[in-house]
Amino acid sequence: MAVETRAAIDLGASLAQALRYVNAWKSKTVVVKYGGSVMTSGVGRADGDTVIDDLVLLKGAGVDPVLVHGGGPEITRMLERLGKASRFIDGLRVTDEETMEVVEMVLAGRTNKQLVSLITAAGGAAVGISGKDGKVFVARKLDGPEDLGQVGEVESVDTTVVRLLSTHGFVPVIASIGIGQDGESLNLNADHAAGALAAALGASKFILLTDVPGILPGAVGGQPISTLRAEEARHLINDGVVSQGMIPKVEACLAALASGVPTAHIVGGREPHALLVELFTEEGVGTMITP
Repeated sequence: MAVETRAAIDLGASLAQALRYVNAWKSKTVVVKYGGSVMTSGVGRADGDTVIDDLVLLKGAGVDPVLVHGGGPEITRMLERLGKASRFIDGLRVTDEETMEVVEMVLAGRTNKQLVSLITAAGGAAVGISGKDGKVFVARKLDGPEDLGQVGEVESVDTTVVRLLSTHGFVPVIASIGIGQDGESLNLNADHAAGALAAALGASKFILLTDVPGILPGAVGGQPISTLRAEEARHLINDGVVSQGMIPKVEACLAALASGVPTAHIVGGREPHALLVELFTEEGVGTMITP
């Protein structure tokens, strides 16, 4: 009986803590970037994946989550099926006209709509759009020493459609595709696009879900760094501790912070209920970057 009583007391304390955070986050906007590297099965829901459940629970608790997604691995798989090789320069996919058609088909079509279906099946309500819709992401072609084709960077963000969906009870699900001034589709880095949207929405938190538990200080397998100031994060990039695919994630966090987002987080998307733990517990999860 004593053990059961202790467990009940602990549960009550945990619930009390969670409820305090729930009340604090009501009506707050949280932008979540869901990466293709986390969606290991392409667009299906992997065993133990709690991201979708967390999004539905957050919306039900009065938080306004906004989901921005990529889908690089699924794009690569589709190109392979079509007999077209993927080519990358400095980590960016060279996107000719034919590749852009596949990118748009996979991201704005298959991946986006299946994420909407998963949220609906979990008891939520979602609307899927691409960054072209409502000119959410107006972009320009990315300049560089080599022509990357239809690869772009966000030039401006229009939050009208996103706010409208959130206000009417939907989780906005946004594919990382931008529209050029001439109407051309542009392939965007989803990390940077999500960070730009977080800034434009005045989000209270920006969370990047990835396939590692956070920013690691050294060897893979170590514990992630819990908290970093922006200046410290820049030093980690300069020192080579943050490298490869983690660089655009940290850069997206830094850009969001510079535009007024209070905190940015890099979190392991495969951690059980990572979103709930980050928002509704004192300890949080992953790496938090502050100004």
